[in-house]
Amino acid sequence: MRKLLSVVVWTLLCCSLSIQEDIFTSIGQMTDLIHTEKELVQSLKEYILAEESKLAAVKSWANKLDSLTQVSSSDPEGFLAHPVNAYKLMKRLHTEWSQLESLVLQDPSEGFISNISTHRPFFPDQEDEKGAAKALMRLQDTYQLDSESFSRGKLPGRLHSNVLLTVDDCFDMGKTAYNDGDYYHSVLWMQQALRQLDMGEDSVASKATVLDYLSYSVYQMGDLPRAIELTLRLVALDSGHQRAGANLRYFEQLLSKQLTEVKQSELTSFEEPIQIGTYARPKDHLPEREVYEALCRGEGVQMTEKRRSGLFCRYHDGNRNPRLLLRPMMEEDEWDSPRIVRYLNALSHDEIETIKQLAKPNVSLSQTPQTLQSLCMCVFSSAWLEGEDDPVVARVNQRIEDITGLTVRTAELLQVANYGVGGQYEPHFDFSRKDEPDAFKRLGTGNRVATFLNYMSDVEAGGATVFPDFGAAIRPKKGTAVFWYNLFSSGEGDYRTRHAACPVLVGNKWVSNKWIHERGQEFRRPCGLTPGN
Repeated sequence: MRKLLSVVVWTLLCCSLSIQEDIFTSIGQMTDLIHTEKELVQSLKEYILAEESKLAAVKSWANKLDSLTQVSSSDPEGFLAHPVNAYKLMKRLHTEWSQLESLVLQDPSEGFISNISTHRPFFPDQEDEKGAAKALMRLQDTYQLDSESFSRGKLPGRLHSNVLLTVDDCFDMGKTAYNDGDYYHSVLWMQQALRQLDMGEDSVASKATVLDYLSYSVYQMGDLPRAIELTLRLVALDSGHQRAGANLRYFEQLLSKQLTEVKQSELTSFEEPIQIGTYARPKDHLPEREVYEALCRGEGVQMTEKRRSGLFCRYHDGNRNPRLLLRPMMEEDEWDSPRIVRYLNALSHDEIETIKQLAKPNVSLSQTPQTLQSLCMCVFSSAWLEGEDDPVVARVNQRIEDITGLTVRTAELLQVANYGVGGQYEPHFDFSRKDEPDAFKRLGTGNRVATFLNYMSDVEAGGATVFPDFGAAIRPKKGTAVFWYNLFSSGEGDYRTRHAACPVLVGNKWVSNKWIHERGQEFRRPCGLTPGN
């Protein structure tokens, strides 16, 4: 700071004293120095104010982030279990820390810059922030939550929450959708930003900017009357807004009759709020989207009393397997046809923690092979564990073999998956179908005959495993596992087993999958001759 002050003073002195050399010989000329000095003092005061303002801003950042990190670091997984916390972490590290960096760079601080430069390679990038924003939108769609609920922290599974979205948060959400050509979500989030601005909340984004984005997004949704109403409000707010005037003239050409019906008194009135359902949500690639999402919300589950009466629980010893005789598994029927069973106490707490610790260093964004599910959208991170990695993995593999009666020697490695904010796996088949004959060719072990799914965490809200074909929804329960066959004994695929992992709304979902293949099962599950059996 002292060095910079010297530069400022020296620069001003050089500019002021370069008039002539013998200034002291003239009082008049010296009088000019009085004014120069006054200007220097004023400049110095402005410099000090700028430094103090910058320091106050940095202190404010530090106090806010200190309070926040004390809460987040006390229970990282619990903190990130709330999807808004996860989104704001992405946004904070990608956008806000960069703003702080620019502020500090005005007076270079080698220690801070060195520290932030060291960590920057590990910061979320633009795609991470964009992905987190899209995750909130996905949760919004699946669980039919309006933007107001998200903004005010009103989520299922949480009685109350002080995790709020500011105007700028909502604006950035809307802008992310807008830049992606997703005008449906752009409307929902720009509308929420406008609502909070109308309530007097401060923001960096101006009301005119929000109205600009919102009016055009509404137009793209085909609602010309509302687009005109919003544009008129924008013009009333900023009469010199060039784009608003051009848009208004264009809308006038498209909807001149409706424009004449807009009364002058309505120019400053609040438009009717836009909610989920105001506009039709665009269709996508998934044919069973509505059924799938309804099941995720707990709607449309086809568990009738008659069906429930046919479900039972029992002790399962794996056909008198020696390892299960003294400690049989508790088995519960989850569904009758196709048969899905759940095993209680399939994993202990210590086993779960060991598996998670083994997986964490190796997790990466999961990508579904195009040969198997070219249209499937998977949002989770996963790692693959071998039995040789740890005795716990070997023990779990053996337990799966004991329970199912199927050999795991030809099975895939144990896949450990962690679903973060909005984590999901859209409807898919675990087995390869006739149009995908080479999906598992490189393994040389045939098709996936069965799936054994371990739940390694409870999930506060969302995260169910659903089967759209027959309307089943299975909730995660820590330490339990579910099992079903993907193929009939004839080797034909059971298309009813198309299933999905619902987006995690609140919580942190950990699972481990064991996909068991056909090879080696010839005497354990003999082939049937009748298709569909």
